[in-house]
Amino acid sequence: MPTRTVHTVCSHDCPDSCGVLVTVDELTGRAIKIQGDPAHPVTRGFLCGKVAKYLDRVYAPDRLLFPMRRKAGVKKAPLPQGREAEAFERISWDEALDTIAARLQNVCDTYGPESVLPYSYAGTIGQLGFGSMDRRFFYRMGASQLDRTICSSAGGAALASVYGIKLGMDTEAYRNARLIIAWGANVHGNNIHLWPFIEEARRNGAKLIVIDPYRTRTAALADWHIAIRPGTDTALALGMMHVILQKKLEDADYITRYTHGYDALRERVLSEEYSPQRVAEWTGLAAEDVVRLAREYAAARPAAIRLNYGIQRSEHGGTAARAVCMLPCITGAWRHGGGVQLSTSGAFPFNSAALHMPELMRASPLGRAARMVNMSQLGHALTELGSDGPRVHALFVYNSNPAAVAPNQNAVLQGMAREDLFTVVHEQFFTDTADYADILLPATTFLEHTDVQGAYGHHYVQLSQQAIAPLGEARNNVEVFSALAQRMGYTEACFRDTPEQLIDQALSKPHDWFRGITRESLAVHGHMPLQVQGGYAPFSGSGDANANFGTPSGKAEFYSDALAAQGLDPLPAFHPAHESRHTDAALQFPLEFLPRKADNYMNSTFANLPGHQQMEPHIGELEIHAVDAAERRIAEGDLVEVYNDRGSLQLRAHVNGATPQGVVAARMGWNKLSRQGGGVNRLTSERLTDIGGGATFYSTLVEVKRIGTAAKSST
Repeated sequence: MPTRTVHTVCSHDCPDSCGVLVTVDELTGRAIKIQGDPAHPVTRGFLCGKVAKYLDRVYAPDRLLFPMRRKAGVKKAPLPQGREAEAFERISWDEALDTIAARLQNVCDTYGPESVLPYSYAGTIGQLGFGSMDRRFFYRMGASQLDRTICSSAGGAALASVYGIKLGMDTEAYRNARLIIAWGANVHGNNIHLWPFIEEARRNGAKLIVIDPYRTRTAALADWHIAIRPGTDTALALGMMHVILQKKLEDADYITRYTHGYDALRERVLSEEYSPQRVAEWTGLAAEDVVRLAREYAAARPAAIRLNYGIQRSEHGGTAARAVCMLPCITGAWRHGGGVQLSTSGAFPFNSAALHMPELMRASPLGRAARMVNMSQLGHALTELGSDGPRVHALFVYNSNPAAVAPNQNAVLQGMAREDLFTVVHEQFFTDTADYADILLPATTFLEHTDVQGAYGHHYVQLSQQAIAPLGEARNNVEVFSALAQRMGYTEACFRDTPEQLIDQALSKPHDWFRGITRESLAVHGHMPLQVQGGYAPFSGSGDANANFGTPSGKAEFYSDALAAQGLDPLPAFHPAHESRHTDAALQFPLEFLPRKADNYMNSTFANLPGHQQMEPHIGELEIHAVDAAERRIAEGDLVEVYNDRGSLQLRAHVNGATPQGVVAARMGWNKLSRQGGGVNRLTSERLTDIGGGATFYSTLVEVKRIGTAAKSST
């Protein structure tokens, strides 16, 4: 059987950005094998459990393959899985595009273009799929701009406030560490290609410490799991600084050379507020463990921190990420080959301006930049927005499933059910969001289109080549928005750019780190390394690597004048979240709730696939500590109601040791696959983070009560 092998890139929202080799049957054009690229220095020939089964997704029998239109009648959702198509009728692409263009134009003419809201995120992180022709289209229309905050904005802003750029340790450098702290990072669950480097370091004597309220897969494999209380990471980081400075374990020379605002930070952290005893009260740890952690971290050379985005999904998560990112500057870990990694995305100087073309806003009917709508407050935008512009009357969703993933789900679904809201959804499956669509458009997978991609966990640029023809009538984002622009009468030549032209534009910005990287060279090599100053330790101070600091002071900033100018505290300080055990809100809702991501799904992606469901036995369960369960007379398997003043869920109790006392957890999936058709975000709020305007999923209080026993309740 003749076959060919095509180099693609996993475009799902993961720091690993794996190189993927797809074997295609030449006779049928069908992909028959998928594997990790053994030549990729981080992928190293293997894939995560999610993507190893990716052909199940590509060839799933329930894939959306044709444009569809909602039949007449009231929007009803969720639709039963497997029967969603009964609410829709198949139409041609011409009819779909004509309908969308006409409806969008009518909305613009009637209510103004800002009444159109695009909603997308990182269903694909390829440069073309994430943001290229779509941005041009909505800029030219004058549609409301989307502030894409739901995942990483608080942490990204925090990292930039300290270093001025989103750089960090390279994944490959972790093999040299003597101490590794996975801080809010479930490496084994969602950053698996870092794990071999951690294990290599451990074989050479390194120690792995995991700081996480939940006993994740990674925590279970650690040398020391620190089960911190949710939202108290700032207190722990400042408590570590207190010990390090008090014991004179800091790197005074690095601080003098490469940091700004040290004296002010020192005065704050050496106060009694951040003593080990006080920090222990906030975090739930023993005071001696705060001291031990600080001393071990300061003594290890190199010491590496893998900080993940969970830490910044609390109300004061931006400050927490700032504080943790400062630790390597206190100890000088950078100059010893250590440091911290939250994101390496700032190392990739793609020419986003050339892809997005924001200047098209001047050609829109507004003649200016449109208003900005925070995606973490979609419920508000669809139900209440109007005081700062027209109400949203058209919603265009792609690369996302907001009906499941957006906070304050009841408000989101109330807004999406509006009969006066015209909704377009570009998707691969009948997701919870697709249930509310007026027009459904079939989308390609990463095997079915071409793109170029960076990473936020390593330093390799990759070309993802199209491996197979699109199934059915699926189209990629570039095709869809190019066709719509022409239907809307936009005559600018940029709306006819091909994927190849867009890739050239993405790589067109002259920058030393992209030296030698072109579409042609990527086609030959598949992946190519960036030429980053400082390499594995970009803030080491060796040679001219200290030039990587992009802050106003040219140094790592403990004290941020930029934050002060925004009316924010220029120094990190711990404050409990409004919804935490430390506030009066806990009198009514005493349990802290973690709406966790499932290890074998990607947010809500893969949740509908039977093979992935089999790997997630705890979907539909509330994980609860034995003491909390006993106080509520809850036994294993009992049906429980989890509730607060925003909503409620019915789940099965799983009494285990994965959560500390006072904390409960449940996992995200599709609403329609859950009891009562609702997901974990029924309970979360639209309150934003302190920095970056991000979502605060992990600052959520609930109460739990038993509503049925294991023996008498149906499943």
